[in-house]
Amino acid sequence: MRAHVAERLRTAILSGDIPPGAPLVETALSNRFEVSRGPLREALRQLIEEGLVVTVPYTGTHVASLSVEDVQEIYSLRTALEIFAFEQIWPHRDDRFRAELRRRNDALLVTIDAGDDRASISTELEFHGLVYEASGHRLLQRAWNGLRGRLQLYWAAHHRAHGRRGPRRDSHDSYIAAAFGDDLDAMRREIGDHMRRGVETTERFLRSLPAR
Repeated sequence: MRAHVAERLRTAILSGDIPPGAPLVETALSNRFEVSRGPLREALRQLIEEGLVVTVPYTGTHVASLSVEDVQEIYSLRTALEIFAFEQIWPHRDDRFRAELRRRNDALLVTIDAGDDRASISTELEFHGLVYEASGHRLLQRAWNGLRGRLQLYWAAHHRAHGRRGPRRDSHDSYIAAAFGDDLDAMRREIGDHMRRGVETTERFLRSLPAR
């Protein structure tokens, strides 16, 4: 029941049905999802761990906010983290790494073709997560895991800003080509360009939303 409620609540958040910054009142959510407060509280705790929901003393529980400043911080931190991750693994890339990166991209394409925005966010996280997993760098992996919740909110807003359900099919083609190549500087440039694409559109989208 907890997992079921968590998935429904996560879907409502990532679809924008419950927008960033919105308060999460247990009574209203219990009625909305027709569940008792026990499973609901467990689901909320899970989403707090994921970074999608936050609890502020004397204020209450609400969906994590996503401001223009948040997007800029996500962009700058992700760029630095992903470049560092590739620097760690660059001499150690092998056929297994390349095959797994291709497999994860294929899984992402399946969700894009199905028009499943929620699943495309999950599979894109798995795609980008590979380099962190392969690095074996525990602090780097913790930093990535701590960013995932806000990143899900960013991607959901990014997709709505572009009026589509999921990223473009070819959005990772140049990223994969650079990851398979021999030029680390080209990989650094590609990561910077990849992170930068669409950020301005997402910022304009967030600025257009009513203030909460």
